[in-house]
Amino acid sequence: MPVFPDAIQSLVDELRKLPGIGPKSAQRLAFHLIVAGKPAINKLISSLEEARDRVGYCSVCGNLTESDPCPICQDSKRDRTLICVVGYPKDVLAIERAGGYRGLYHVLHGYIEPLKGVGPEDLRTKELLARLGPGSPVKEVILATNPDVDGETTALYLAKVLKPLEVRVTRLARGLPFGADLDYADEVTLARSLEGRREVT
Repeated sequence: MPVFPDAIQSLVDELRKLPGIGPKSAQRLAFHLIVAGKPAINKLISSLEEARDRVGYCSVCGNLTESDPCPICQDSKRDRTLICVVGYPKDVLAIERAGGYRGLYHVLHGYIEPLKGVGPEDLRTKELLARLGPGSPVKEVILATNPDVDGETTALYLAKVLKPLEVRVTRLARGLPFGADLDYADEVTLARSLEGRREVT
């Protein structure tokens, strides 16, 4: 006989699919929602539906946005000679939160992971190369991938394919500990990593 009613167990199962949510956290969240009542649940449902219906990807940089192109790509005050390449949309938020960077972005939507069968063709590498074609104002590409094995593998690959394009290719400075995610770095460390970026050879 099940411990929880089917509806609650189904909710727990769905919550467990979220990143960083284990069995006990999923149970706590499920019970919190049920106890909070219909108004709280309806508000959550409304927010989820709004995000589903209104949020998409920028056709230029690949970041999450409600308008296309996104506000960053549309901003005429941004430095169009700089493109910062990141793995995920959450990394754009982390860098923007750190402040100081006023260039554009390019979101790969993942990293090269050979063991999982993820190669360069599965990422937004072609779109990046298209942005650097003839007539492009871009003079520097900052590789702001995570300082872990997958991030380093991706950065090395990108440095290799970008080299013939005669753009400066830099990497975030080593203020970030190896194995860390950009979105967990504090603003000061991230800002200093951007300032101290080094050229990739």
